[in-house]
Amino acid sequence: MSGSGEIIGGIAEGAMAARAVEPTHGEAADGHSAESACLNCGTALVGSHCHSCGQAAHVHKTIGAFLHDLLHGVFHFEGKIWRTLPLLAWRPGKLTREYIDGRRASYISPIALFLFSVFLMFAVIKQAGGSLDNLASIDVNGKTVTGLAANERELAALRIKRDALAKAGKPTDVIDGEISGREAGLASVREVQATLAGKPTADSKDVKIHSELPAVEQAFRDFRANPGLGLFKLQTNAYKFSWALIPISVPFVWLLFPFSRRFRLYDHTVFVTYSLCFMTLLTTAIVVGNLAGASFLAGIGLLVPPIHMYRQLRGTYQLSRLGALWRTGALLFIAASALILFTVLIVAETGG
Repeated sequence: MSGSGEIIGGIAEGAMAARAVEPTHGEAADGHSAESACLNCGTALVGSHCHSCGQAAHVHKTIGAFLHDLLHGVFHFEGKIWRTLPLLAWRPGKLTREYIDGRRASYISPIALFLFSVFLMFAVIKQAGGSLDNLASIDVNGKTVTGLAANERELAALRIKRDALAKAGKPTDVIDGEISGREAGLASVREVQATLAGKPTADSKDVKIHSELPAVEQAFRDFRANPGLGLFKLQTNAYKFSWALIPISVPFVWLLFPFSRRFRLYDHTVFVTYSLCFMTLLTTAIVVGNLAGASFLAGIGLLVPPIHMYRQLRGTYQLSRLGALWRTGALLFIAASALILFTVLIVAETGG
């Protein structure tokens, strides 16, 4: 229940942050004002909103109105989201081009949607993640058990079943194989944990990772000393600096059109931001699907990004099929490079 509360809290936080970026979107057209002048700047009113500062003509001053504004800002998150998301998923090029060209009233801005999707993604990942114990996933004879403690319970149950079969004089070959597989998997997980924590095991070599960057080296030392805390700090920094993916990616995308006067940095920024929105929402869907037992979504998810990039490139920049294809390949490389730079940034910040 607490996990669901954290996800809802993340959605609410993201919606409110996005609402702060676009505070006037989604308001009712009728201000039903009794004031003759704007209460904010004093300008004479000619409609439901002040034409000078943009404030609504009628200002509610009741607790009920305050709660209504809260619920409207958090849960409605503009009715435009239902017009934006289908285009983002299937016709991202049209959405990006329309926003760049100024046809924006029907859609959520890229930065508002980015804030919302990032909040949502990290809320879901936080629920699905946890400590290193929860990262263990062992497959034996087509059966997958996730979590170190769950695998240990599974192994104990298998041993009890094996003892019962042995006492009954029944063959134990099959269950012996399952026990061996589970034991080998657990040994591998414990070895990885010991290596990350800097503790040598009897069967493994002392593997150490080094970096010439002092901050990154410090992060590695901290992670080996306390893997759980290291994972928490990495997740926190990834969340805090997620916005940096936009300025990191834009120069790379500009390199795809270095001599074009038709497209400016602004165009590439809108393109990158909407693309990141889709990728974060896709990641969220995969994580939720995995929690629900639909692990096959992860495999499908690997095929979706190139298709989405191709469609967005072609629609945004009005490219030919060939032009969109080679730029899609380049964009996949760009995405990998941006993620590497971003990872270095958050690891360095973790060790700072």
